[in-house]
Amino acid sequence: MNLLYVPFILQGIVMFVDEFYFHEKRGLPRWEKFGHPLDTLTVFACYSYLIWGSAELYSYVLLCAISCVFITKDEFVHVGKCPPAEQWLHSLLFVLHPISFLSAYLLLLEGDLPFLKIQSVVVILFMFYQTLRWSFPWRTQPK
Repeated sequence: MNLLYVPFILQGIVMFVDEFYFHEKRGLPRWEKFGHPLDTLTVFACYSYLIWGSAELYSYVLLCAISCVFITKDEFVHVGKCPPAEQWLHSLLFVLHPISFLSAYLLLLEGDLPFLKIQSVVVILFMFYQTLRWSFPWRTQPK
C-alpha cells in the first residue's frame, strides 16, 4: 500500500469518531451546524483545485493554508462546549489536515488522479451529509 494513503485513512477514522460519537452525544449548536460543512467545503476546494485547476503549487499551498486556518475558527468556543477527549481529537485533525493536503499533492505528482477524484466525492458527500443531518430542527439539539 502506498503510504500516502495513510493520512486519509487516519483522518477518516478520526472524523468518523468526532462526527458520529462526539457530535451525536452533545448535539451541535447553530454556529457549528453551519461551520462544519464550511470547513468541509474548504477541503473540497483544495482537492478540486488539484483535479480541475492548474495544480500550481503556490496557489494550492495558499488554498490549503486558508483551509488549515479556517478549520480552527471554532476552537475558542469549543473549549467551553467540548469534553477534553473531543478537543484532543480535534488536535489530531489539525495535525492530519495539512499532512493530507501534502499527500494529495504528492499523489497528483504520482499520477493517482482516480484516488483524488474519489476523495473529492467522499468529501463533498460528507459535506452534504453534515448539512442535512444538522439542518432539521427535529434532530438532536445541543444539551
